[in-house]
Amino acid sequence: MEKLLVVDDDAALRRLMCIELSDKYEMIDSGDPEQGLALALEHQPDAILLDLRMSKYSGYDLLQTYTSFSRTKMIPVIIVSGESGGQTKDQCKQLGAVGYFEKPVDFDALRSCLQQVAKKHRHITRSEVRLRLSVQLKLRGTDGQGQKFDKLGTTENVSLSGFLCHCDGELPINLILDVHLTNHRDEYVGKAKIVHATHKGGAAWTYGCRFVEKTGPWVLK
Repeated sequence: MEKLLVVDDDAALRRLMCIELSDKYEMIDSGDPEQGLALALEHQPDAILLDLRMSKYSGYDLLQTYTSFSRTKMIPVIIVSGESGGQTKDQCKQLGAVGYFEKPVDFDALRSCLQQVAKKHRHITRSEVRLRLSVQLKLRGTDGQGQKFDKLGTTENVSLSGFLCHCDGELPINLILDVHLTNHRDEYVGKAKIVHATHKGGAAWTYGCRFVEKTGPWVLK
């Protein structure tokens, strides 16, 4: 049986989703966005139903995380939200959502959409492997205030298409970085985009980055 993950802080709606869809899908649900990410990584569902407005977290940020992480980016994300308007739908599409449904939900239309996207997902091979590896990087670029920076970072894990790294100082989402390996030759790897950021306290930040251009050597081949 295919799996669906529902992430919405409205408990009543989550129950309704489970009632309406449990005949064909194994339902996994959470009202906690952070737990929702952990559940997606653990269960690798065939699709994710995601609310945009949650009290402790922005659904937009979680959507971008789902569609950027190597282990979740191939999972189709469908937005189920009380927000209407073409601009909102376009923004979600740009962030990688494959569908958008307004509340109250038209379950017949949602079932049809799920059949299509889950079928496509079944044909996708396993997502790219991400390895836990500590690598020293030099990150260069221009910050949101137009100031050039040169920072040292340490990866927590790496993949062919990106990395998760720790460094000091706040940098904006979608910023493009020049990435160098800090070996004796200071080798240029390429350009990477910051797709999500987490503040660890003080000056410490963790950044998830995805390569948009890779012309030099990288730790994985």
